[in-house]
Amino acid sequence: MNARQSEPQRGNWTRRTFAQSLALGGVMLPSMAQPHTIDSAAKRPRVAAIFTVFRFRSHAYNILENFLGAYYLNGTLHNPPVDIVSFYADQFSAGDMTLETSKRFGIPLYDTVGAALRCGGSELAVDGVLCIGEHGIYPYDKLGRHLYPRKRLFDESVAVMKASGRYVPYFNDKHLSYRWDEAKEMYDTARSNQMPLMAGSSVPLAQRIPPLDLPPAADIEEAVSIHGGGLESYDFHALEILQSIVESRRGGETGITDVELLTGERFQQAQREGRWSADLAAAALQAEREMNVKRQPFPQVPRKPLGDRRQPRPIQSSPDPRRPSGDYAISLRYSDGLKATVLRLGSDGNRWNFACRLRGEKKPRATAFFNGPWGNRGLFQALSHSIQQLFVTRREPYPVERTLLTTGVVDAVMHAYDTGQPIRTKHLELAYQTPPWSHLREQGATWKTVTVDTPQPTRFAPRPLVR
Repeated sequence: MNARQSEPQRGNWTRRTFAQSLALGGVMLPSMAQPHTIDSAAKRPRVAAIFTVFRFRSHAYNILENFLGAYYLNGTLHNPPVDIVSFYADQFSAGDMTLETSKRFGIPLYDTVGAALRCGGSELAVDGVLCIGEHGIYPYDKLGRHLYPRKRLFDESVAVMKASGRYVPYFNDKHLSYRWDEAKEMYDTARSNQMPLMAGSSVPLAQRIPPLDLPPAADIEEAVSIHGGGLESYDFHALEILQSIVESRRGGETGITDVELLTGERFQQAQREGRWSADLAAAALQAEREMNVKRQPFPQVPRKPLGDRRQPRPIQSSPDPRRPSGDYAISLRYSDGLKATVLRLGSDGNRWNFACRLRGEKKPRATAFFNGPWGNRGLFQALSHSIQQLFVTRREPYPVERTLLTTGVVDAVMHAYDTGQPIRTKHLELAYQTPPWSHLREQGATWKTVTVDTPQPTRFAPRPLVR
């Protein structure tokens, strides 16, 4: 399928018909629009938003509502310190919100990435790029990888920067690319041009229940991360949870030498053989139980029961029939000897749990990541805040090397799923250090204001700005 086709399952809208509807709606076509200007005295970064698709609860929806209106972080309403000045949408669909939002907020919609970054002019006219390359109808390759066009969107953006001789901060939602070589090229391009680059998952920024902060330079023997979603897409989030905690261990991050995917009977056998510590997995699941029971003063949020963990659990069907249907494990071996496992257990898309054991301690340290009363939508407030810090300070709020590493692991997992064999990952022996970033995480005060009784908007309705 052509990457720029419309979403056939949601209505056959082409770029031309969508542009025609834009013109008929009284808004100039992007190619004819005058450059969008903002009072330069405000010195607010101008940001181009480029995305694959913009519909209810898509990542573009969840992020942009925090860029076009006030958002909560730790119980305080924040105004976004940046201005979205242009849109580019790679796909459109029935129910798409791009047109209405463009008109309502006066943000020109351009027909190419380059035009969006130039804001209708001839030179780079923005101070940052917000790339949200998640959701939309894109094909899968023979390995089962979902071919989101993040590398293409990155390349088209960098081409404008190169031509203008100026490189601006760039945010890439989720993993850098479905392919390791493309991800590494993106990273190398950013570093060689001193271009601040941020990427990754929203989940590490979620509230941890019970609170978990390891002591500085903790000596971690083993770690387990648990999720309840699908191969590749949710594996990535669980890997980011894992990495966001273990990367601060004694000596810093050293990288990963071996990746193995265990499914079906191989998963059952590995479980029987104790390939991962059962008490760590039990502690991680117990943290979720306790979160659901003891989350006070937050209201109770119904969750699916954990059930019997001795047998694989089915998961909802995926657009890719190659995806495994039961529980599975991703076994990781780090360069410094750290042993870690990512477990997919059950089919709860709200499940994000972690546990580890420190050397000399018998009792595991465990936590569950709470995404808020509205499900995963609540994760994007803290993420949006961090992205905005990137654009304002031109500094990466936490290392993009984290996501470079997790991107490489996800790609290795997909190769392991194809071959059924462990994958040696010499190329993932990436060393890096992590500065403090806990101030960017949601600590829970927001959920005293936004509760399960708070109506969740179904139209795109960012909160009014704080005056």
